[in-house]
Amino acid sequence: MNLHEYQGKEILASYGVRIQRGIVASSPIDAVSAAEKLNSETGTEWYVVKAQVHAGGRGKGGGVKLAKSLDDVSKLSSEIIGMQLITPQTNANGKKVNQVLIAEDVYYPGEFDTEEYYMSILLDRKLGINMLMYSPEGGMDIEYVAEHNPEKIFTEKIDPSVGLQDYQARRVAFNLNLTGIAIKEMVSFVKNLVKAYEGIDASLFEINPVLKTSDNKIMAVDAKVSLDDNALFRHKDLADLRDLREEDATEVKADQAGLNFVKLDGNVGCMVNGAGLAMATMDIIKMAGGNPANFLDVGGTADAERVEKAFRIILEDSNVKAILVNIFGGIVRCDRVAQGIVDAYRSIGEIPVPIIIRLQGTNAKEAKDLIDDSDLKVYSAIGLEDASNLVSELID
Repeated sequence: MNLHEYQGKEILASYGVRIQRGIVASSPIDAVSAAEKLNSETGTEWYVVKAQVHAGGRGKGGGVKLAKSLDDVSKLSSEIIGMQLITPQTNANGKKVNQVLIAEDVYYPGEFDTEEYYMSILLDRKLGINMLMYSPEGGMDIEYVAEHNPEKIFTEKIDPSVGLQDYQARRVAFNLNLTGIAIKEMVSFVKNLVKAYEGIDASLFEINPVLKTSDNKIMAVDAKVSLDDNALFRHKDLADLRDLREEDATEVKADQAGLNFVKLDGNVGCMVNGAGLAMATMDIIKMAGGNPANFLDVGGTADAERVEKAFRIILEDSNVKAILVNIFGGIVRCDRVAQGIVDAYRSIGEIPVPIIIRLQGTNAKEAKDLIDDSDLKVYSAIGLEDASNLVSELID
């Protein structure tokens, strides 16, 4: 589950991480009020108006603007709120901006130069432990840095038995070429950041940039936070932060129906039981010359109601030209799934795209007979190659 920047910052602050302070607003009037409050609390006279959407690269899309007066705050927030923000991490339609964060200006003049760093915490899947990754090249796409200046990316492995050690936090500061009080500030920042990551069962923290201010303070100017959905039962308060407006409407509907569904950009819908079989099915579709339109795992209880919901969700995608149902009957019998398909088909009525059905496992023969005798406009397949050939024929 992804969080907005302002939500992520609030969590970081609760763990002692210094943040760029800000107030979220849903209208230009609220934005001006937020700026006035920030002025009274921090003394800032310039403000950063930041679109709150679940996507990176907001500045490149025009979603982050500097306001030098309250009039600017009103004008810029009215331009950003309601816009379809297109960034490198959104689709061609972009995302609607429903609210903005009015943040204090932290690039103020002082004795020292400001510096920007990149920092993230994520799982090193090869080693099975968390990893702190950081770079002095803050404010840039880390992928670009990795390609052109890989020597500027550093990592610290976090041993789960002892956690991040003090010497590792100090090494972060040294690798970022910090001196004086900024070293102490960075050590505290890094240690608290790791505590926050572990404390909320996050799957990703990305702070870009981490800023060294002109008076040597270290703070998070941005915050991309993703939570591990499997751990949300331990964090009821964090689960309430979910913003359904930021998620694909079809995926939300599938989640509410108890289906594991991810929308893709292809033309062949998939209905499968089991994540591994779903991945293999998508490979089959690609081999046949098509592109999967979704990942959909109906699980082990593929009854008529569940199958009908799955069909309806797949059919909401106008790009779907065919549907491939690939079920292995282990826990659930194939004939039960077949009956569910027949019942669902009749309940929906005329389905405008061809359906290819492959059922293997327990009672597979009975399932095939049931499908073949149903007089429905479906195509039955036995082997993976048969299913692949049918997909190829029907989408041409």
